[in-house]
Amino acid sequence: QVQLVESGGGLAQPGGSLRLSCAASGFFIETYAMGWYRQAPGKECELVAMMSRVAGVPVYADSAKGRFTASRDIGVNTIYLQMNSLKSEDTAVYYCSRDPARGCTGGGQGTRVTVSS
Repeated sequence: QVQLVESGGGLAQPGGSLRLSCAASGFFIETYAMGWYRQAPGKECELVAMMSRVAGVPVYADSAKGRFTASRDIGVNTIYLQMNSLKSEDTAVYYCSRDPARGCTGGGQGTRVTVSS
């Protein structure tokens, strides 16, 4: 059974950092282009970062470039999103997904990130 469990969200101050995790089960993450997506209140789901199959090379949305780093640990079948220099506009529920066509709806329950002073 395919399962994705996101964690690591919380409250951060502007300029702060958070590290999100997504534990996958039921499949191997290196066989999919794993992505991080987010949905802010009242907004559409958007891609934040995606890692290519096999090599795991990340690409980022413009909003994430230079601040976020996507990575993975095949040994524990988990992907990560290190978020630095957080801004209020990063406030959203973050999801991981193996299906780009589904984006946020292809993830687990998501993890909420709130950036506020």
